[in-house]
This record gives sequence, C-alpha cells and structure tokens, in this order.
Amino acid sequence: MDIQVGDILTLKKQHPCGSREWEVLRSGADFRLRCTGCGHQIMIPRRQAEKNVREIRKKA
Repeated sequence: MDIQVGDILTLKKQHPCGSREWEVLRSGADFRLRCTGCGHQIMIPRRQAEKNVREIRKKA
C-alpha cells in the first residue's frame, strides 16, 4: 500500500469518540496516526494498519 504522511485513512473499527478517520503523521515500520475527531494519537504497526484500512484519501 502507498500511504504517505498527510493522508487520511478510514479504518474498519470506530474510535470511542465516534470517528473512523485518522491522519498519518509518520510512516515507516510503524505509523503514527491522529484521530480527526478528538486528536488522540496512536502508534500502530504497519501490518495492522494496512489490514484495517478501508479507504485512503490523499492529501490535497
């Protein structure tokens, strides 16, 4: 998958705040993602992130 910094990922599971969209802040072996709903940041392994992605919106 071609995921770049700044892309918005729509994941399968919903965050407790109700949002499914995450912004990519860092990519590599792990991704740092920020929830677009509440601003919570997480680190997630690349394999798990790629498995759970439904849609990728590229930065403008």
